[in-house]
Amino acid sequence: MTLSNDASAAAPQSQQPGPYQAAGTLQGRTILISGGSRGIGLAIATRAARDGANIVLMAKTGQPHAKLEGTVYSAAEQIEAAGGQALPLVGDVRNDADVAGAVAAAVERFGGIDIVINNASAIDLSKTDDVDMKRYDLMQDINVRGTFLLSKLALPALRESDAGQILTLSPPLNLDPKWAGLHLAYTMAKYGMSLTTLGLAEELKVDGISVNSLWPCTLINTAAIRNMPGGDTIVQGARAPDIMADAAHAVLTSSNAIPESGSWSGNFYTDEQVLAAAGVTDFTPYSLGAPEDRLIPDIFL
Repeated sequence: MTLSNDASAAAPQSQQPGPYQAAGTLQGRTILISGGSRGIGLAIATRAARDGANIVLMAKTGQPHAKLEGTVYSAAEQIEAAGGQALPLVGDVRNDADVAGAVAAAVERFGGIDIVINNASAIDLSKTDDVDMKRYDLMQDINVRGTFLLSKLALPALRESDAGQILTLSPPLNLDPKWAGLHLAYTMAKYGMSLTTLGLAEELKVDGISVNSLWPCTLINTAAIRNMPGGDTIVQGARAPDIMADAAHAVLTSSNAIPESGSWSGNFYTDEQVLAAAGVTDFTPYSLGAPEDRLIPDIFL
């Protein structure tokens, strides 16, 4: 476990009432997350902060954006208000120097890294004829290369932790041709993230570092969805990012039941699967108001 160098760390706040009741805690753990200035990433970071975790945020948004709510600095304020410590870093997961700098800054500030969360991702659901190659390159660079790079450069620090973990927000490797045919460029990029989970889980067995992926069963209310054509209508059938925050917390604290695989590493979890194993029976509090049977299923499942 890494501890903060700041002796004046705020005391963790108590668990807020909700459908998920944690069996473990992230208190004192240091988490390095990519793209955590809003949406799912910020929700995961804030949930960890309520335990008293140290959060290192690396995101591109350092200045307010017309279409994107929040910056890495406003996210840090929310994290500290929730009871954690935050180190906001403006950086691009595509840039080797930025990622190396984030890893070094995390180790310098908090003494190490316990958890890496690969949250940063780009999306474009265009068909092959229509996808712009700049968008293709962007998805490959952020989703695949960024996930690989952040995981790779954090490995020395993770090996020093007594419970090193990598959690990537990517789907199960569903080889139904349907998903490749619907949006090939995006599918390749997201599956590249999942292949990183599969490969690192096997490669890092000897190091005791657990590597898993997590994916939502339904659409989640995020800026990426709202900014799509018709997004304001689509999100009415989505859930709040809180469900992914609780699911990530359950995975990272082993609050879910022993996986069917029998291993705590190399799993491709869904939010509902993890939370059901942790004792959640009613998912309606996570909805934005739509009945459960009217929620829009996420892709790749």
